[in-house]
Amino acid sequence: MDAGSGKLVDHLSLGVLTKAIPRYLVDDAIVESGRQEKRSRLLPAHVVVYFTVALAIFTDGYEEVLRKLVHGLRFARTWSTDWNVPSTSALSQARARLGEKPLALLFDRVAEPIAKAGTPGAWLSNWRLMAIDGVMIDIPDTAENLAEYPKAEGGTRRPFPQTRTVTLAECGTHAIVGASIGSIKDGERKLSAALISKITPDMVILADRGFYSFDMYRSYLATGAQLIWRLWANVYPDHLQDLPDGSYLAEITSQHGRAGKTRIGLNKIANPLLATHIPVRMVEYVVEDEENPDAPRETIRLVTSILDPAKLSAQEIAAAYHERWELESTYRELEIYLRDGRGIRSKSPAMVRQEIWALLLAHYAIRAFMTEAADTVEMDPDRISFTRTLRIIRRQITDPAEFSPLSSTNRKAKNTRRGRRITEPKTPPHLPESMQKRESPCLPDEET
Repeated sequence: MDAGSGKLVDHLSLGVLTKAIPRYLVDDAIVESGRQEKRSRLLPAHVVVYFTVALAIFTDGYEEVLRKLVHGLRFARTWSTDWNVPSTSALSQARARLGEKPLALLFDRVAEPIAKAGTPGAWLSNWRLMAIDGVMIDIPDTAENLAEYPKAEGGTRRPFPQTRTVTLAECGTHAIVGASIGSIKDGERKLSAALISKITPDMVILADRGFYSFDMYRSYLATGAQLIWRLWANVYPDHLQDLPDGSYLAEITSQHGRAGKTRIGLNKIANPLLATHIPVRMVEYVVEDEENPDAPRETIRLVTSILDPAKLSAQEIAAAYHERWELESTYRELEIYLRDGRGIRSKSPAMVRQEIWALLLAHYAIRAFMTEAADTVEMDPDRISFTRTLRIIRRQITDPAEFSPLSSTNRKAKNTRRGRRITEPKTPPHLPESMQKRESPCLPDEET
């Protein structure tokens, strides 16, 4: 590591996790899910939470991951000298006792948009630029997993069972702020319904055509957010009026509305969910392959709730829609960089979901750190290399950590012995050149 990276490293170690995932939220999630300890254990629930998140950062076996977390704690006198790393079996049982709910609750409490007003690439006019999309992740081929998460039928290049997770993410920071986990038999549209509670009126939501239906569009619109969604080729809204920028006003209609039985305009009722006819603006354009002029041209048809061209032109809307591809980079960070392309390691459905929530928490913590670092030097977060940041975190997380395996009661009793504490530096983090982007995956056999 070069000399210039010192200030940045002061922000790292397990502090990257505990800053984004503070202990009090971990404890709240454990209590709310009814997973608090009824007796003192070698592995308290809060330690198991951080251990499970660390499994997303390291691809080593269970015992080695825990060794990395406790490295240096004996020297800091915050870890008992006669404490030994539990066995893989004990760690697997601890994960099973914890269950999936604390991690799911924790992600729901922790994950929120992180872009500030000046974060480059995170805003479209006055709206926070967000997107929804889905990712499929390989899981171990066990009987339990297959019963809930089947393999794709009809032949596939992926021979393993898979989960499908639909996420809501910030385009500018790659921070995932909402997720819904299902099987490959669950459609993206069905899973995306669980994300509506995470939508706020200051957002503009981008979505591919797989998410469009009149009912889903109406449900997302009822949140007060603006929408830019791609339409299926066989969906033709009723043309109303041409606009000077080449777009046009149109109207989408529910199934009952198309049958001519009912007409309830969006502007006629207080509850948008009752509307049968919704005014929209259509933006259509053709995409050509510049490297292959003979390739077929693709027509993109976008439907948006931003009706006034003075607020956003057709060209701005078309350009914004293609920011949806930032989620592909986000999923690459999850699947390739964090998991080294190896998928999930857990062998039962509940532990699969627990591990996915932990994976999302780890990714969020890293992305929150990267965005904060970029903001201090007024840099676009996209210019910071995720892989380089992850390598630094993997190196530094083995330094003395910020949590103790002791229960809260026992920890207070031991506080007379002063240990080393990791604190925030008074100066902003320096972003070394080693962090800037110059981009270029058999898991150990675990019991869980």
